[in-house]
Amino acid sequence: MAGAETQELGKLGKRKANTGDLGDGPSSLPSLSSFGRVKGHMTDGGGIGDCKAEIGGGEKLEVAAVEDSLDPLVVFGSGIMMMILSKLDARSVAISRLVSNGWLEVASADKIWAPKVSGVMAGKAHIPRISKDPGISKMAATSLSIMDGKRTRITRNDMCDHIWEFHFTEAAPEYWRNLDPYWQGTGPPMRRYFHPDGSITADPDDKVWGGHESSYTIVTGLLTDGKIREHYVRINRWQKMAVQRKPDWSWVLSNHLYYYSSLPDADKEDGTGPFFPVF
Repeated sequence: MAGAETQELGKLGKRKANTGDLGDGPSSLPSLSSFGRVKGHMTDGGGIGDCKAEIGGGEKLEVAAVEDSLDPLVVFGSGIMMMILSKLDARSVAISRLVSNGWLEVASADKIWAPKVSGVMAGKAHIPRISKDPGISKMAATSLSIMDGKRTRITRNDMCDHIWEFHFTEAAPEYWRNLDPYWQGTGPPMRRYFHPDGSITADPDDKVWGGHESSYTIVTGLLTDGKIREHYVRINRWQKMAVQRKPDWSWVLSNHLYYYSSLPDADKEDGTGPFFPVF
């Protein structure tokens, strides 16, 4: 129990618990000379370089003891360090994991990363399916979600997971726009639904839909180094649509005649997109 208490409270907290020193002022914090003390022995100069180890073992033991006494994780304990790390941004916490094995354990805790993954998801139109996998840590969920949010390669999962709003562009023929509620102000944009078998459907009362938009294809051309050379979606044999990813992680498919945009669905229980990261 004593070892667990020291790890949680740290040396500073342990000292306070033993001495009753609960002051909040600067005097309650350990001084630099106390950090440099090894086994309670220090030369009159008070400098860290002057300390002598009474238990023997040479200079390496002296240096190790001093470094250990200067480690905030050792001084303050894991509980306080978790509170401190929780105030940092995700990148800083991730970097702190490289300090030592002790820091790796503390800085990887779900207690720290749970609020961060929630912060990453705030205001996003679509939540990646991979982030809702109960088998991964909160840190992994945060990292994979950020990576997926930067993904510009759309998949069939993405196409089928979302409901899409559709409208013609200003460059489309006038008689098309006359049938489009988006341009006539007679209602919300029309909707389209993509299905795993490659087909597309619309709502029954859609005045534009005539069954002509019967199939879609996702085309991705890669260079030898794996980078995307071209990437587009084509409906039937009509003109291809460019793929765009917006800052809120929603999708846009468009050309000079028509425009598709995915409707926000952040409340979707199982998330959206591919089951495994695709980059």
